[in-house]
Amino acid sequence: MRLATLRRPRHEPPLPGLHGTARVQRRADAAARRARPGDVVVLEHLDLDGTSARLLVDARVGAVVNAAPSISGRYPNLGPQVLVAAGIPVLDRVGAEVMARLDDGEKVRLDGDTLYRGEEIVCRGQLLTGASVADAMEAARAGLGSQLAAFAHATTEHLRRERDLLLDGSGAPAVRTPLEQRLVVVVASARGADRELADLRPWLRDRRAVLVGVDEGADALLAASLRPHIVVGDPRRMSEDVLDCGAEMVVRADLDGSAPGLHRAEQAGLEPVVFTTGGSDEDAALLLVEAHEPALVVGVGWHPTLAALVDSQRPDMPSAFLTRLRLGDRYVDASAVITLHRRPARTWPLWLLCVLLLGALAAVVVVAPASTPVGDWRQQVVDRVDEVINR
Repeated sequence: MRLATLRRPRHEPPLPGLHGTARVQRRADAAARRARPGDVVVLEHLDLDGTSARLLVDARVGAVVNAAPSISGRYPNLGPQVLVAAGIPVLDRVGAEVMARLDDGEKVRLDGDTLYRGEEIVCRGQLLTGASVADAMEAARAGLGSQLAAFAHATTEHLRRERDLLLDGSGAPAVRTPLEQRLVVVVASARGADRELADLRPWLRDRRAVLVGVDEGADALLAASLRPHIVVGDPRRMSEDVLDCGAEMVVRADLDGSAPGLHRAEQAGLEPVVFTTGGSDEDAALLLVEAHEPALVVGVGWHPTLAALVDSQRPDMPSAFLTRLRLGDRYVDASAVITLHRRPARTWPLWLLCVLLLGALAAVVVVAPASTPVGDWRQQVVDRVDEVINR
């Protein structure tokens, strides 16, 4: 006799929702470096910017849980729109306590507006949709004016602090590599620099350009089989291959004189030059190059549009803005060079086609039967040649 009521299924049905491993990190850019495809990234990132969101998309994360408001309303930041457009669920405004309740590496699942650990509720929030993001962006545009005013004030303060460097170029250190009236290519560590560099290689092939790598941008040069002449930034962000490639090293120091990466460069047996500036490593590289009167500077890897300046909310954006003004018409974005430069068309396929056509025509003439017009024409040619020879 079977006791059906005592039987249990061997496998319980899986719990609903999106399952993944939690990656707990305050900032989105740091989480993207650690995330694996399908991970549920747990952040506390106020006003998620577009650049960080694209890094998460590239990392192919499964979902994003933000303890802070992804759009606070201060200005129309682009991050949530990028994630939602890529089909990545975003659970927003879940509260700061989630950062303490979850451990990195735990298994979690996202079901609707709730994040679970197994069957335990970890937090609830607002699940963003295309419509809700559009509404929040529209409301945030009202705060754009005050944001631009704050940006203008920060730009003025930065110009006051580094007036001599930005207006006169004084303060930039000397380097051994000749830069005067040379073409200089500065490769930043930003997203997409490797692709731009690959597209730029045909144009670089015929030019004796000075190559400058900034942080991980130096590794991008090596990956493209191009050896940098100068590397600028924080040696801690550079690989051993960069430190051993023989390039001249320039370490950026903050205005207080601290240069945390200097020790690593000295340990590698290098004699680095220290450049003190309050801007980013990319801006330090551009100002260093500009101070030595180059003919043209091509920037690879970062495109500072007005939307990017306001969206990213980085404290070094005033420096980026003023640095581009300092370079003026000497600075050209790599995307413009790639668009304008067209690789010369190769002619050997056309010649090969002509040879093949001539060969096919000769074969038709040779094998054509004598009763055909081609065969009759061939016989006439043969007879005419015989007459000429026998004269």
